[in-house]
Amino acid sequence: MNESLLVRASRGQRTERPPVWFMRQAGRSLPEYRKVREGVPMLESCQRPDMVVEITMQPVRRYGVDAAILFSDIVVPLKAAGIDVEIQPGVGPVVASPVRGAADLERLRPLEPGDVGFITEAIHGLVAELGSTPLIGFAGAPFTLASYLVEGGPSRHHERTKALMHSEPAVWHELLSRVAAITASFLQVQIDAGASVIQLFDSWAGALSESEYRRYVMPHSASVLAGIASVPRIHFGVGTSEFLPLMAEAGADVVGVDWRLPLDEAARRVPGKALQGNLDPAILFADRAVVDVEVDRIVAEGRAAPGHIFNLGHGVLPSTDPDVLARVVERVHAAGGTEG
Repeated sequence: MNESLLVRASRGQRTERPPVWFMRQAGRSLPEYRKVREGVPMLESCQRPDMVVEITMQPVRRYGVDAAILFSDIVVPLKAAGIDVEIQPGVGPVVASPVRGAADLERLRPLEPGDVGFITEAIHGLVAELGSTPLIGFAGAPFTLASYLVEGGPSRHHERTKALMHSEPAVWHELLSRVAAITASFLQVQIDAGASVIQLFDSWAGALSESEYRRYVMPHSASVLAGIASVPRIHFGVGTSEFLPLMAEAGADVVGVDWRLPLDEAARRVPGKALQGNLDPAILFADRAVVDVEVDRIVAEGRAAPGHIFNLGHGVLPSTDPDVLARVVERVHAAGGTEG
């Protein structure tokens, strides 16, 4: 796998063309996904190795992407560590008993490899089926997971999270320390089973100021990334353009960039780092000529970085036409010219 385009680009090596994969490439935009998931709750599907293998493979078969990403969910390790969390359709993760103070931290026990044996089994099956296509493992970053734990579910303003962060910093840091340990253990299981690259998703970090991120979040993301340095590490956040250098400093080999910032400007902000991104998912609904122009622009801007992985600036939207994604893959594959 060290010779795959994904791994080489992740290590900051210029490649003959950018490798391409999509966040949420295995999901609701695929009719074959909807068929196999019919009647099966999300977290149950994540714990069935046969289903994980099938869903993970679907976009690889359909699109010919340069990497698979494990079909899972960021709350899987929390559930496996004993937290009462469910994914409610149309809502998202809902935590039965949110963390509101120091006494609640005792519910966060360490994650043992045996707690997620289904992940190990699924990855073993995937590695055998994928052949030369690398597998990306992933986890939610400590801040994003902690926000779910504190808010009790998705939040627009993260008011309870920020209140705890600022009012009880000792409790906050202990919470993130425990979540970081769970996250690192979950990622290590994936690496040990055969994942070639990992991605740490900080979906809600864009709700923070730069100073909040530096003081309350960055040390814990850094502890996760430091513990899994045996494979390339991608770090991605949404709305985090203003503190990309801090995300890079936290230890990422690849900095994921959302659609708000051009890649050549991102390369200026995090010199020496490989980049991933960053086509706006909504552009996939535009005319074909528009999509082609945007794909070409992003490939060109990505040449400013030592390595570039083509992706969207966030996940595939559920109503995306799979044929459009297939054409994007074809166009990136035909792009060439990132060497030298």
